Amino acid sequence: MDRPLVSVIIAARNAERFLQQALDSVMSQSYTHHETIVVDGHSTDGTADIARSFPGVRHLLQKGTGFAVAWNEGLDASRGDLIAFLDSDDLWTSDKLALQVERLGQDPRADCVLGHLRFFLDNVDAVPPSFRLGLLDSAHPGWMPGTLLARRSVFETVGRFGEEWEIASDVDWFARLKDSDTPVAMLPEVLLHKRVHGGNLSYNAARTPIVGREILRAVRHSVTREHARGASSR
Repeated sequence: MDRPLVSVIIAARNAERFLQQALDSVMSQSYTHHETIVVDGHSTDGTADIARSFPGVRHLLQKGTGFAVAWNEGLDASRGDLIAFLDSDDLWTSDKLALQVERLGQDPRADCVLGHLRFFLDNVDAVPPSFRLGLLDSAHPGWMPGTLLARRSVFETVGRFGEEWEIASDVDWFARLKDSDTPVAMLPEVLLHKRVHGGNLSYNAARTPIVGREILRAVRHSVTREHARGASSR
């Protein structure tokens, strides 16, 4: 693979506190052939100014609402052969894209590359109640958008992010990825540092009933797909 363009999609809403650090981690990538798209969910703080302060970063005002919509609008605007995502409060290691592009070049059968992540506390006094502190002790396989590098064709095979989900669109998408038998490589290296803080949407939402209902629904959808595949193969 000869230096393909990587499109980096960042969904951001009122993200001025952390966005500059996230973008710095993209700009410091050792693999430099990438574009960055910040899809702004109508922020009322300095998010837009921060995004526009980085040369070459495209700042798009989101047309719809929600993270799934933002990711999909970023996909529509992207030009790269490879697609990556980063949450506006997280950080990549400087070799994240280089390691993943290299792996795809070495293994043309793989359509996605994931890596490991480590959690870190932004403020020890503002740990979300739903977060288990034991997770800080080791690296974890990252089945989430922030560790993903995927060929554009994957979003034709697996589909886009489901916009009907309130919080679990990424859970549903990765379940569909696994069910599609898309070849996925998992790198042993830590590629993502995931920030834990009091304002983190996913950890705060974990305390609400909607998360349990949506995860259960995603699992049921996966089981239904598995049964359908089994029936068609008989």
